[in-house]
Amino acid sequence: MRLRPLPALLLCASLLGCATPPWQPQALATGTTFLVVRHAEKADDGSRDPPLDAVGMARAQRLATALHAEPVVAVYATGYRRTQQTAAATAADHALAVTAYAADLAAPEFAARLRSQHPSGTVVVVGHSNTAPGIAAALCDCTATPLGDADYGRVYRIHVDAEGHPVLRESILP
Repeated sequence: MRLRPLPALLLCASLLGCATPPWQPQALATGTTFLVVRHAEKADDGSRDPPLDAVGMARAQRLATALHAEPVVAVYATGYRRTQQTAAATAADHALAVTAYAADLAAPEFAARLRSQHPSGTVVVVGHSNTAPGIAAALCDCTATPLGDADYGRVYRIHVDAEGHPVLRESILP
């Protein structure tokens, strides 16, 4: 009795469809993922530049933990203490420095710069309630959910594939 080669060919063909090993981060192979968040909860100390409070520090750590397996290649934050502190744990976890950007930089200009400087990997951007939705919208050329004063957990995930097509997904970090 002779075995037919068809099952072996089908098996080989199906394995070729899995050319990217499961341990290789998809973002590096297929484009760039931008994660835009608002800074975590801040202390009510009456200053213009308050630090994070204990709840905010815990949220910043949860963000870093959630992004531990991501191929983070850059972390951006405005110069304010609350954004720098929110970004610090993620940057440290990936052995990166936090890159400061001007809080009043126009969202379309900043988004264009980010997209041109980062063709692959995951880029984290920490902003403010009045800037994060605009940055996310500029990165995806779509509408992003606005943030209220008490909204701290929203994560805007914009994936730009290798052909430059963006997709926005929003979630909440508890």
